[in-house]
Amino acid sequence: MDKKKSLIALSAVALGTVAYNLLRPVKSKVDVIEPFDLQKYLGRWYEIARFDFRWEKNLKNVTADYSLNEDGSVLVNNQGINITTGKHKQSIGKAKFVDEENRGALKVSFFGPFYAGYNIVKLDENYQDALIFGDNLDYIWFLSRNKTMSKERKEAYLNYAQAHGYDTSKLVWTIQE
Repeated sequence: MDKKKSLIALSAVALGTVAYNLLRPVKSKVDVIEPFDLQKYLGRWYEIARFDFRWEKNLKNVTADYSLNEDGSVLVNNQGINITTGKHKQSIGKAKFVDEENRGALKVSFFGPFYAGYNIVKLDENYQDALIFGDNLDYIWFLSRNKTMSKERKEAYLNYAQAHGYDTSKLVWTIQE
């Protein structure tokens, strides 16, 4: 009988954890760009730097293309070339605003109902360079409309990231050919 109660309790905790993770909103703990204009943000961005994670490991020539879906969400098309295999890799996802559409706080999903934070924390006035924070200190991206970013902009983004707790020594500088 005790095993049955333990199994039921464990199952309830597991179900509660899954439900919480599926239903919780992704919330930013950082200041995001406001006002934000999605129309200016759409299009192709080149990844300049990132913290490595499983999907992007060993990728070069990484791009992110953003366009509107019919339902108003954002189609996210990430692509790159694996340096070790030479194979093209692509991942299609969807992004939605966390709250108001004039704030650079979004959530993005590449895996069904699971969303992660995508917080645009720095953006030049012409929407040419951007600094993106995830919803924790494990995710950061430097993006540009060009395959390179000025030294001054890199330094400004590095300083801002360090001031917000990011270990910038872990950045991977993306090869763009």
